[in-house]
Amino acid sequence: MKLQLKITGLLVLILASIGIFSCSTENETSEQPSLIIKFKFDQNQVRLNNLGQPSIIPIGNAAQSPDMQKISAHYLELSPSMNTLLGQGKILYHAPETDLGGAMAIDFSQAKIVGQNEVFLKIPITPQLAGAYEWVRVSLSYQSGNIQVFNQGTTYTGTLDSFVGYNSYIGSHSIGNNVFPVNGNRPQGYWAFALNSFPFATSGQAPTGATTVPNPLFQTSPIPQGSCVVTGKFETDLTITGNETKDIEITLSLSTNASFEWTEVTTDGKFEPAIGENVVDMGLRGLISSFVK
Repeated sequence: MKLQLKITGLLVLILASIGIFSCSTENETSEQPSLIIKFKFDQNQVRLNNLGQPSIIPIGNAAQSPDMQKISAHYLELSPSMNTLLGQGKILYHAPETDLGGAMAIDFSQAKIVGQNEVFLKIPITPQLAGAYEWVRVSLSYQSGNIQVFNQGTTYTGTLDSFVGYNSYIGSHSIGNNVFPVNGNRPQGYWAFALNSFPFATSGQAPTGATTVPNPLFQTSPIPQGSCVVTGKFETDLTITGNETKDIEITLSLSTNASFEWTEVTTDGKFEPAIGENVVDMGLRGLISSFVK
């Protein structure tokens, strides 16, 4: 009798384990596939101008390729064709905005900031996403990376925060232990800089309209002046049926090739703000879109 009870108890445990395993497997396989968006930074990617054409550094200026660390975006859209106007594609994301600073602006306190290959956006694939898409349009709002600064014969490494969105409301932001209280709106081109190893920090504003925003579709699908809607083409069209069984991962590769540009006082290719060399451009220099299904 005792032996029978032990065998019965063992069977109950086995059956219970099978039940648990079956439920777990069913939950895993029934998880809804997602559209996943990640960013990549590439110092060797082609350097483009506002028209999406290869660009050289103007005479009198110099540039360097930042070691980009962080990025944030305000808006993301899939566009079916070159004739699709901004806002008429499939809008995937629109960051929070606020009028605390007066005019409507991107709310930096709610910005999602990520590093390279980190997930920026993950949304379920539903029939509403179905379509064939040739282009991606992403409105970048904030970037942070390391640059080199020259002063009195010595090169220092520092971190540059740049706000490239159309308008940003910033309470405060920080670079290491350096806090920059703003408490207001800042138009495209506001930047702040701090040395990584010395107690030095400063901030400033690039000239209006100086931030490069590559748009190869400028003739058929223009973007508003002062926005940072960078446009990039898929090598092959992205087709979404809405009935996918696996995730789709989109990588947005951003060109940082000589993307930090300044006016030169001494023609040596070194950024030396102490002698009056001023930032004129920090816009990312192109977008290449790819996907994996």
